[in-house]
Amino acid sequence: MKVLITGGAGFIGSTLADRLFDRGDEVVVIDNYATGRRDNLTESAKLTVVEGSIADESSVAEAFGANGGPDVVVHAAAAYKDPEAWAEDTRTNVLGTVNVVRASEAAGVGRFIYFQTALCYGLKPLEQPITLSHPIRPEGSSYAISKTAGEQYIALSSLAWISFRLANAYGPRNLSGPLPTFYARLTQDKSVFVMDTRRDFIFVDDLVDCVVKAVDGTGRTGPYHISSGADYSIKELYDATIKALDLPEKADVEVRPRGEDDAATILLDPSETEQDFAWRISTPLE
Repeated sequence: MKVLITGGAGFIGSTLADRLFDRGDEVVVIDNYATGRRDNLTESAKLTVVEGSIADESSVAEAFGANGGPDVVVHAAAAYKDPEAWAEDTRTNVLGTVNVVRASEAAGVGRFIYFQTALCYGLKPLEQPITLSHPIRPEGSSYAISKTAGEQYIALSSLAWISFRLANAYGPRNLSGPLPTFYARLTQDKSVFVMDTRRDFIFVDDLVDCVVKAVDGTGRTGPYHISSGADYSIKELYDATIKALDLPEKADVEVRPRGEDDAATILLDPSETEQDFAWRISTPLE
């Protein structure tokens, strides 16, 4: 199979690429390395890399022209680093998605797979766990607004598509979020604080197990959740990190109250995904 991964040098995209190489698929990656890294990508005769932004139509055309065009597109590219970078969020997450969708339609792509943020449900979800019938309320952040606009353009297209709304993924190559922050500070003997929030964490290999099934055609058109179905406090994550690093517990760990614009927990219900994909996580947080 030929698979195009946008943002394929990132944390999730590169892990998926490795899995596809292992089974003999050809992979084309387009990435501008804004958040991805070239050394995340395993060298392979089955890998083609296009350095460029999905907001640039010529770069997208080059990626779609490689190796005769893709059978499946996995759209993992996203701008997310700066909550005030509205223009960049719009360029990448909206215009870039439109460019990739239109190119996919022109190429006759058989399936289009998108990664959406769970923040699409808003900073104050109406239910826990969040089901797929929850209203879409992304107005709390530029990232959520732009990612949701991208999802809606995908739904407007003629493509057979799946949008995976994701829990907090962690694992090798993950450079943002609480776990790599804890690791960096603890291994340098720096102080650490934790927020008074809870999150649903999923190991990247478990996430990719599900995505590969989608690449192979499992699942209906529409949205799904990829999540563990359990939430943990950030303090619990910190305690597990201390244990894994075999470090002495610090008595002075500060637990800070969450901000007014922060969700107490974002817990996704994965039951439809577990049923349709015959999938569930196999890696416990510890």
